[in-house]
Amino acid sequence: MVTKLLHTRYRLNDLERSVRFYKDVLGLEEVRRHKSPRGSELVFLKAPQSEELIELCHFPDSGPVQVQPDLTHLAFEVESLEAFGQHLARHGLQYSDGPHLRPDGSGFAFIDAPEGYEIELMQRPKQFLGF
Repeated sequence: MVTKLLHTRYRLNDLERSVRFYKDVLGLEEVRRHKSPRGSELVFLKAPQSEELIELCHFPDSGPVQVQPDLTHLAFEVESLEAFGQHLARHGLQYSDGPHLRPDGSGFAFIDAPEGYEIELMQRPKQFLGF
């Protein structure tokens, strides 16, 4: 039996462009970077309050990456979808869907990462945050 999730891998065409997005826009931290024995360039990132890592992989020998719409997404918690939307605007970006807010203060929105991977941003209900 498995004991915990360690990382999720996303293969990319342009590693550095995606690394900049995940670090500068989402605020993830680069944990490590190396080349695998078979030649993949790998960068591992993590969110400040998470243990699980995201592995970004560049492996041209496997051919170009074509992300199918609505195939997969990563979900991250944000304190405020409104504030994060303002942060996106400062980077010249906007939500691709939403934000969708509920009466309890919770909500979600989506942005598109480079290469077409989708990112979901989730805001917890106000009472959960202690308001």
